[in-house]
Amino acid sequence: MQVVREWMSSLAGLVRRHRDPVVVQAFRSTVAATVAYVFAKWLSPEPAPLTAPLTALLVVQVTLFATLTTSIRRVNAVVAGVIVAIAFSLLVGLTWWSLALVILAGLAVGHLVRVDEFVAEVAISAMLVLGVTTVGSTAWARIVETLIGAVVGMACNLLLAPPLWTEQAGESIEGLARRMRRLMLHMGDQVTGGTPVEQAAERLHEARRLDHDIADVDAALRQAEDSLRLNPRVREGLLHRVVLRTGLDTLEICTVVLRVLARSLTDLAKEREPEPLFSPQTGPVVRQLLCEISDAVVSYAVLVTTDVSVSAESAESRLAAELRQAAATRDKLAQLMLEEIQHDASQWQLQGAVLTEVNRIIDEMDTEHRSQRLLEELDRHTRAQRERRSRLTRIADRLGAPVKRRRHRDDER
Repeated sequence: MQVVREWMSSLAGLVRRHRDPVVVQAFRSTVAATVAYVFAKWLSPEPAPLTAPLTALLVVQVTLFATLTTSIRRVNAVVAGVIVAIAFSLLVGLTWWSLALVILAGLAVGHLVRVDEFVAEVAISAMLVLGVTTVGSTAWARIVETLIGAVVGMACNLLLAPPLWTEQAGESIEGLARRMRRLMLHMGDQVTGGTPVEQAAERLHEARRLDHDIADVDAALRQAEDSLRLNPRVREGLLHRVVLRTGLDTLEICTVVLRVLARSLTDLAKEREPEPLFSPQTGPVVRQLLCEISDAVVSYAVLVTTDVSVSAESAESRLAAELRQAAATRDKLAQLMLEEIQHDASQWQLQGAVLTEVNRIIDEMDTEHRSQRLLEELDRHTRAQRERRSRLTRIADRLGAPVKRRRHRDDER
């Protein structure tokens, strides 16, 4: 009975993971490499045409957009390397100095033909072809195998739909928001009592470490944006990309403001040590405000990563309510600070800076501000697409002009 339960648990885990992008990508890469090898065995004169599965394995990237661009660059890299090898084989044989020249020439040609990350592939292809005796047949076989691998890789992306990485990007955004919330809660705990400078400085270092989290989330978001491009399963890819990107931009601005806020609290701790950062009346209000803003940050992340319209409306309503509550607490804090400054204005610059930075975070997450940014980004993308189509139309007209003139002359005759 225990064995049956373990088997059912393993089966359930496999079913849950069958939509995991990592599992889907591994399956697609394996299928593409195997099919490419089968076709290469049939078409290539080489006994072990491993270039074809290698190319297919590298071409089948995580997104269709990346696959198309990678295929073109990789084919260009291999063809350029073969041409370099043929040119050297006609002049010199394989020696240590000719190998050095081939590598140098391959790397230089790779930069000239702009194959980006496949610059080394030009030199590798040239070395492999130069290292054999039957240069002509090997060069042709390597080109054929590369083309087979590239074609099979692109075909697998059309037949086996690439996975969408939006869920992983959403989880990264929400994880960033929760780390920001945890930091604000820690900062709120330290404003109600006597905070040592070392503890305030630790919060500052924690805020600075959020920059690394922003970089990781940005990488996950770029992958998600590529997965939405040219994907047949996505109808509103542009809208999804803009929503996620503007959401991350807002959180990035909030992290910068949060770092400045942590700096202001650290400076305030230096000025007031060993006294509390704020008075007994003001400290609890500051703590409450930071707690409310931290909840709003998480709600904002949930909003920008929610696809279903009903859930998005619920998340937007919750965010708006939390921001209204935070704004009310901010106004209360401003009144308390104003009253205290009239009696003691020694640290009014630092206390005023705290209020300004908190207000900036609230304004950045405002729903009207978010809607305005979305409209601006959508308009920008629409103008860019219109300009791109206009350029393509002008190029097509230029290419078609000689044909039209030739037809006109033929008609006149």
